[in-house]
Amino acid sequence: MRRVFAFAFVMLAAPLAAARADTSDRFSKGGWYENFAPAIARANASGELFRIRGHCQSNCTLFLGVRNVCVERGARLLFHAGHGRGVNRNTINQGSTQRMLDAYNPKLRQYVLAKGYMDKLEFSAISGARIIDEFGYKECPKR
Repeated sequence: MRRVFAFAFVMLAAPLAAARADTSDRFSKGGWYENFAPAIARANASGELFRIRGHCQSNCTLFLGVRNVCVERGARLLFHAGHGRGVNRNTINQGSTQRMLDAYNPKLRQYVLAKGYMDKLEFSAISGARIIDEFGYKECPKR
């Protein structure tokens, strides 16, 4: 009987956990790392599913490094080199660029480097479907 209850609990709780999953929504336009670090740390500490969906540019792509991340097929991720602030805003910053690269799995990292995405400040887009199919990221469950 306990097994039946345990199974029922797991079956009922799984959709609820997916519904509660944090998302990239409020970070979609990128921004400074210190705004992302707490959300990344929370997602990794909780182990709950973190969804990348919709538009996700710049430091938003750091969420690809979350332990339990998934990507929606309809997402659009935009990559570029990291840059400085203020008068250095138009200057590539190697430390910021490396932080982003460190968040990507080896296959995606190799691809964005080979294509020169991380050598320029202009955006280069990759679809969520391609992130899943070509680079091996987990697809988000349907809601």
